[in-house]
Amino acid sequence: MPQTSGKQDPIPLSVLTGFLGSGKTTLLNRLLADPALAGAAVIINEFGDVGIDHLLVETSDENIMEMSSGCLCCTIRGDLITTLNDLVNRRDDGSVKAFDRVIIETTGLADPAPVLHTIMNHPYLVLRYRLESVVTTVDCVNGMATLDAHGESVKQAAVSDRLVLTKSDISDKKTVAALRERLRALNPAARIFDARAGEAGAAVLFDAGLYDVAAKAPDVARWLAAEAYDGDGHGHHGHHDHSHDVNRHDDHIRAFCVESDAAIGINGFNLFMELLQSYHGANLLRVKGIVKLEEQPERPVVIHGVQHVFHPPVELDAWPRGEAKTRIVFITRDIEKREIDALLKAFTEKISLDAKAFQHDDTLATGPKGGLLD
Repeated sequence: MPQTSGKQDPIPLSVLTGFLGSGKTTLLNRLLADPALAGAAVIINEFGDVGIDHLLVETSDENIMEMSSGCLCCTIRGDLITTLNDLVNRRDDGSVKAFDRVIIETTGLADPAPVLHTIMNHPYLVLRYRLESVVTTVDCVNGMATLDAHGESVKQAAVSDRLVLTKSDISDKKTVAALRERLRALNPAARIFDARAGEAGAAVLFDAGLYDVAAKAPDVARWLAAEAYDGDGHGHHGHHDHSHDVNRHDDHIRAFCVESDAAIGINGFNLFMELLQSYHGANLLRVKGIVKLEEQPERPVVIHGVQHVFHPPVELDAWPRGEAKTRIVFITRDIEKREIDALLKAFTEKISLDAKAFQHDDTLATGPKGGLLD
């Protein structure tokens, strides 16, 4: 395992994803022309043995690496780990120009969850990199049809922190408005920007501040955007008509926020998370929240995870804007809000839990070892 000399701040890392033809490379070219990204290193993943996308990225910087061994997903997690390790080691020994940020552009066919899983799970990578934001491009012309036909595009939108609309200038306003509504239904907390309107600059896409604990506490109120979830389990702002074809919004993907005024003990919270990960791990597309602990109710804890993998929790000095209560945002596949509500209440309100609600396809024995807050 590579060693580093002295304590070094983790390098912010962002993932740029989006379905085939949605304008990722065009957006990347525009972003790399921004002086704010002059110190960025780029990893471009291509599908197939012969890559071409890296040739289309207009940059004179040598800090660009290509992965062409296949879709950037679980089949090449080892390659992603090797690439990120090699990149930071070359930075350490001076064989590449020093960089202050990494951007991974995935192939349009990629399921982004395994990529995030790898970045957040590897013991060395979590020391050298911090996942900052997931940016997803969505084509205004073909976006609705793509979301209907390709599950990967739905997941790309669902796990995103920033959604960038492309080609709005060649699409009619009604179609763009419908696409915006659909994306808000899939992912109410994500911020939406229009590339053609000049809204998608580096500052708003990458300066997310999610994990830069050394510089500033996360802006939890904005990050969670709990007000975007109306409590119906779908994040549809209370006015969306579900009488139409449910596949238009992908009825498997849900976004919701669970809340509790009552504090939860550390041991209880660890068990809560173990049960979630054991029974639902693969379907927890994104989880992020702020937790009120019995042991230190005045110092909240921020959590963030993808499927079975969670970042080390971050303890804040004080509560951010808003009430001092637990708020956890879930983006899930085939999990109902009532299930998570019932589980959390079992630990915060000391009520009995109907275990049958969580007996799907795994057992607790297969769950993660050790508590999140250990």
